[in-house]
Amino acid sequence: MTSVSDPADFAEYEAQWARVRDSLRTEFGDAAFYSWLKPLALASVADGRVTIQVPTRFMRDWVVSHYADRIRVLWSWENPAVRRVDIAVAGVKPAAAEAPAQPAPRPAEVVDLPPVPMAVPTPMASRSAVAAAPVRAAAPRAATAAAPAIVIADADAEAEAGSRAAERIDQWSAGLDPRFTFDNFVCGKPNELAHAAALRVAESETVQFNPLFLYGGVGLGKTHLMHAIAWHIRGRNPRRKVVYMSAEKFMYEFIRALRYKDTMAFKEQFRSVDVLMIDDVQFISGKDSTQEEFFHTFNALVDQNRQIVVSGDRSPSDLDGMEERLRSRLGWGMVADIHPTTYELRLGILQQKADQLGAVVPVKVLEFLAHKIASNVRELEGALNRVVAHATLVGRAITLETTQEVLQDLLRANERRLTIEDIQKRVAEHFNIRVSDMHSARRSRAIARPRQVAMYLAKQLTQSSLPEIGRKFGGRDHTTVMHAVKKVEELAGQDAGFSDDIELLRRMLES
Repeated sequence: MTSVSDPADFAEYEAQWARVRDSLRTEFGDAAFYSWLKPLALASVADGRVTIQVPTRFMRDWVVSHYADRIRVLWSWENPAVRRVDIAVAGVKPAAAEAPAQPAPRPAEVVDLPPVPMAVPTPMASRSAVAAAPVRAAAPRAATAAAPAIVIADADAEAEAGSRAAERIDQWSAGLDPRFTFDNFVCGKPNELAHAAALRVAESETVQFNPLFLYGGVGLGKTHLMHAIAWHIRGRNPRRKVVYMSAEKFMYEFIRALRYKDTMAFKEQFRSVDVLMIDDVQFISGKDSTQEEFFHTFNALVDQNRQIVVSGDRSPSDLDGMEERLRSRLGWGMVADIHPTTYELRLGILQQKADQLGAVVPVKVLEFLAHKIASNVRELEGALNRVVAHATLVGRAITLETTQEVLQDLLRANERRLTIEDIQKRVAEHFNIRVSDMHSARRSRAIARPRQVAMYLAKQLTQSSLPEIGRKFGGRDHTTVMHAVKKVEELAGQDAGFSDDIELLRRMLES
């Protein structure tokens, strides 16, 4: 067998392989590409036979089942001299290619794909045909002596069954977003505990605390941390079985198993994973059968010292509709709260996002967005994406004025989110009184004046009517609100210090 020893020739094959991978990414999408196709590497070329290496046997089996035929077809269009493609596990020495085929083949360390059909483009065919070609299944393998051999390695029936179970589990597992890694996570005081706990779970080969329960509001980073854990574990030890899925997906698969009377296989497959991550567990609140199955799965994995990571929008003790025994189990290990973002954290997130986009965004614009959009990180990043995209497409510089113009709908929506309760809390903090004093019947000046200020700001900064505002202040009449507004306006005109206080509170509430 003559190998390609000329570095220039091998470089040409590597260029062909890069084009094949680009076509695969276009056909199968980024999620499949980053999970299964990016780790593949060209290992060797000899006599029209190329060998592609993968890091694990499980990945090899998956690639052979789902992508290998398409790899062979695309590469034959790139270079008709390529007649065969082998998928091999890195570090495993392949057996002889002449080994006889077995009647019931099992997972192999090296899998030979059938010769390329004769109906392939000639060497002069244009490469543009590759992009336009539809995805086609490869022709069935002929059961003749000329059929390529499948080399059998040291796999037994149990390993084969385990591979099938792992394959099905991987089909259930949701795709991981390559953007969600620890490197891309901006850590600050509101999320430092959750970040530290997630990193400890990802780096530890033993279970530190079980389960890790992450909770917080929408768009604060729970899903980001769960994806980051999965990527980190896969990078450190690709052989560990990591499953990430939503609670809704777990319920769907359980219902499917009940429908097809396949619950034993469902139980066995979930109990075979090394790390199980369930996102948005509050979804199964009130769903008794699903909770029952999740409870038993949870216990089985804990008994086997397998890691469990769960996220929710509330702490375990506050999950309404969840069985008491399950709430108790979820709060058993480490419970980490992700608090709403601070201005400093939002500014850091925006700066990192701008760097990722390769965009030059004025500091004033970043500060404006960090002040105005405090609801969640997804909305914050989405706003910056819109501003940068507008500047790129229209050709206008990014300024404070263009930012306000592009985001006027989003900014209005965030302004409407200011509630009377927010105003009461902020005013109470400023004047050092309790929020409950806003609703009380006490009329001392130390209480009545801040209450009037809060009523005035509620009238100025919200869409609430006077009767609605009165009801929020202990059921007071709308005429009381009118009097408060008039009184504050008079005092602001007479006392510059009082006017400055009102303006400061307004800016704090609007930011």
